[in-house]
Amino acid sequence: MQDESGKAALGSPAVASATTAQNSLHLNGHNINQNGHNTTATPQPQFGSGAPSPTPSPVPVIQREQWGGKYEFLLSCIGYCVGLGNVWRFPYLCYRNGGGVFLIPYFIMLFVTGVPLFLMELSLGQYGAAGPITVWKCCPLLKGIGIGMLCVSCLVCLYYNVIIAWTFYYLASSLQSPLPWSCDAIANIGLCGNITTNSSAGRGLSPTEKFWNERVLGVVNSEGLHDPGPVRWPLALCLLAAWIIIFLCMLKGIRSSGKVVYVTATFPYFVLIVLIIRGATLEGSLQGIAFYLTPDWSRLANAQVWNDAASQVFYSLGIGVGGLLSMASYNKFDNNVIRDTLIITGGNCCTSFFAGFAIFSILGHMAWKKGVPVGEVADTGPGLAFVAYPEALALLPGSVFWSIMFFLMLFMMGIDTLFGNMEGITTAVLDEFPHLRTNTLHKSLFLGTLCFCFYLMGLLLVTDGGIYWFTLIDSFSTSFGLIIITLFMCMGISFFYGVNQFCQDIIDMIRHCPPWCTKVLYYFKACWVFCTPFLLLLILIYIFMEMYNTSLHYGPYVYPRWGKALGVCIGATCCMQIPIWAIVALCKETGTLKDRFQKSIRPLNSWRVNLNSSIRVEQHMEPERVEAPFTITLTDMDFTAMRWDAGTEA
Repeated sequence: MQDESGKAALGSPAVASATTAQNSLHLNGHNINQNGHNTTATPQPQFGSGAPSPTPSPVPVIQREQWGGKYEFLLSCIGYCVGLGNVWRFPYLCYRNGGGVFLIPYFIMLFVTGVPLFLMELSLGQYGAAGPITVWKCCPLLKGIGIGMLCVSCLVCLYYNVIIAWTFYYLASSLQSPLPWSCDAIANIGLCGNITTNSSAGRGLSPTEKFWNERVLGVVNSEGLHDPGPVRWPLALCLLAAWIIIFLCMLKGIRSSGKVVYVTATFPYFVLIVLIIRGATLEGSLQGIAFYLTPDWSRLANAQVWNDAASQVFYSLGIGVGGLLSMASYNKFDNNVIRDTLIITGGNCCTSFFAGFAIFSILGHMAWKKGVPVGEVADTGPGLAFVAYPEALALLPGSVFWSIMFFLMLFMMGIDTLFGNMEGITTAVLDEFPHLRTNTLHKSLFLGTLCFCFYLMGLLLVTDGGIYWFTLIDSFSTSFGLIIITLFMCMGISFFYGVNQFCQDIIDMIRHCPPWCTKVLYYFKACWVFCTPFLLLLILIYIFMEMYNTSLHYGPYVYPRWGKALGVCIGATCCMQIPIWAIVALCKETGTLKDRFQKSIRPLNSWRVNLNSSIRVEQHMEPERVEAPFTITLTDMDFTAMRWDAGTEA
């Protein structure tokens, strides 16, 4: 389309089609600077001078990596979501909160908060092709959400690899026969002889508890949070080995980690299937399964049950940490995010439920052999993975083999989750400093420095009193701060960016959107605007009430007030990034406060430019969002050299 003077109209498909062909199109030495286009040089107006203006050299576009295939992304996300929480947290929460009845609030929270927020993160990362910080070009006012995600990721990486270090320690100890925490070991004969069938509270430590508390943690040598004590060097070496493995697996970015997940994401399912088959053949296994699933309908009236269901959804899906957003940013532009969301969340939910049968069938056998109720051998958190379950494995024939398999499974699950968290951190930094992507040496040095810094900070958690610091960080890093971050993310996209525009972006990505995709978006739209923010707000209120009324403790140790205050500060540091960076964004704008606010919620001109795809979505752009005037001078050569109808066919 041309006007009478031979120039293209500003809103015509001619300009849009020209920019569709290239990331930055030069017309007579100048760039088109439209909303949705990434400019590489500042256009200068011409004032009728006969001398042609020099053509500026274009700034090279730094291409981002992409997944080697669709299955690499799916396996990476499944491995990221299916973590240690599926093994030690979901089964415990299920039987503690009414058995099978817990599935009711769990599925409600999953479909009303988990799945919508999961889709939002995947869609935001894939459409913007950017990490947790840079992706907020869509709404600069909310850049603090990305900074907050980065803070949460750092805290999670700090303590999560300590779990992998514990797993390494148990894995190395499992190579001994008999197992050092079993009653067959010579050092434990006296302990096993003193265990009675009806004294779970007043007796001394069992062999597994003694091994965990004395040999692994050394917590018996510490008085509390104020007394960390010396570093336990066997654990420190295990932690170093864990960080070296993470560094090597992520050295080439998603090209290396994307291949590793073919093993790490599938091996745990093989082990779970083997453990379920083995557990079903054991005496007393049905007693454990019944304990796991027996419904207690009265629990539905307890607010704690609903809070546990919501926390498990957030914990297992990894929402609000930035890992999902970063992994989705390496997708092809036209990937079907709705399909992937349903596959990954459904697979994660089924894995959690599936793992419960493997865990409680063997715990049931353990209870039968010791002659105690299942409730006395079940535990939560690290206690289930490193005390109760190793004790159950020690009772099986061929206990060394089953112990090696179990801790290999924990290692694979843990390392997959850590891949996602580390990917969130590295992607955020590389997007802010894109020159690191082009220099392999600098990128490797950055990753090595990051891993080494995490290792040094993690040494605090492998001291004699490290478990107290571990519990503190674990309790508050993903608590109210994470809920606030996801609440602002949901409301910011829904009301600042616009839920209708966001849904249209999803349709534009899917391109050939099946009818069911369009219909299911109505459900997600209702969740994003009303249901999800409302439930997140209720959860947040309950967390604050519970945090005020209850004390934090690890075993018999009750945390001092200053320790709990320190934990609150850790959580507050993450969510306080939102108002801090919002103020920074407002200060960068000009005009009245209202003008500053309106400008800071507009997408930047570089938004909606997907450098990984030749597909461009320009027909939905709003011309009034262009923030700078520009001049385009076309020559006869321009009209003969370009196909103006290319954009209308896209």
